[in-house]
Amino acid sequence: MQRRRQLPMYPHAATHALALAYLYMGYKIAGNFARPTTHFFDDQHQLAVIGLSKAVARFDGSGGFPFRPYALTFANFEITHYLRDHGFAIKVPPSWWYLYASGRELLRQVMPPRQVLQHLVISRERWGEIQEACSVTVVALPHESLRNKG
Repeated sequence: MQRRRQLPMYPHAATHALALAYLYMGYKIAGNFARPTTHFFDDQHQLAVIGLSKAVARFDGSGGFPFRPYALTFANFEITHYLRDHGFAIKVPPSWWYLYASGRELLRQVMPPRQVLQHLVISRERWGEIQEACSVTVVALPHESLRNKG
């Protein structure tokens, strides 16, 4: 009787299988981040998968806690960490977003700009600040441009 050669067991097969089982979460998380930013969906999906892989490697199921919330935290963290390090965002007050949306809607309805300012009870200068702040999107800067500036 000839003995079959046993294939070596891949040491990370179980953790990779768990990460693949939750891969759908990576798509959803990346989609949530890709909409309000200028970063590509594929890049953010890749970051979410890296976060899932880290979660799988560090998860200890002996405590009785579910894996899904743990994995969500890691995937979200991976993307937000990347966005923080590779871009900038301007925090705009909610009241400005409301004024901006209201003003744009009034302008779309063909209300003259002077009447829009009167309706919103703001000055022309304030309206300019609000327009500038609310029209800025998140912009990614490559690492090279940051290094070569000094």
